[in-house]
Amino acid sequence: MNTTSTDTKLADTLSAGAEALGLALSAGQQQKLLAYLALMAKWNRTYNLTALRDPAQMMTHHLLDSLAVVKAFEGATNVLDVGAGGGLPGIVLAIWAAEAQPAMRVAMIDTVHKKTAFLTQAKAELQLGNVSVYTARVEQLQVEQLFDVITSRAFAELNDFVNWSNHLLQAGGHYIALKGVMPQDEIARLPEGWKVARTEALQVPGLDAERHLIFIERS
Repeated sequence: MNTTSTDTKLADTLSAGAEALGLALSAGQQQKLLAYLALMAKWNRTYNLTALRDPAQMMTHHLLDSLAVVKAFEGATNVLDVGAGGGLPGIVLAIWAAEAQPAMRVAMIDTVHKKTAFLTQAKAELQLGNVSVYTARVEQLQVEQLFDVITSRAFAELNDFVNWSNHLLQAGGHYIALKGVMPQDEIARLPEGWKVARTEALQVPGLDAERHLIFIERS
């Protein structure tokens, strides 16, 4: 398949997926999401950001998977994506928020330099003024302004996630953990003083797999 028809197919998958998720994406947002996917595919050849190699799979398993969660962040102003890797959901959230929630800032942290180098490059190429990137262990991160939402996708067990990062969560803030199958065992092992406020099952267009959001707050 030639590049043009591949690009058209990806663009079609994105707009159909966004529509199925009830997201009204502007032409600019769609363009940036496709540019991000292309950048990830390019860097992936050298940097191994994701095990997936096929852009069509990356569209479904990464982009649409991350777009499925953005509405859960409505009203957030300062978000931290822990173990951000290639920028999922952080970069996707930032592209969406730049137009949909202009007050939102998205910080991403990862310990792996090549991943944060990619995130920094993506921030520059996509002109994402609402993004900051940290190369550090989250338990050692210190910031001037605490976060109202801390999120992660496939980063760690819930109790480690909360234990390592709760010094960065402002009073009244909450966690949104992106998980596959409902992690009942992990929920049972949450640290004392924390509770699951609610959970939400997600349906990702074109993805035949369970996805759940776990909202955690101080009890």
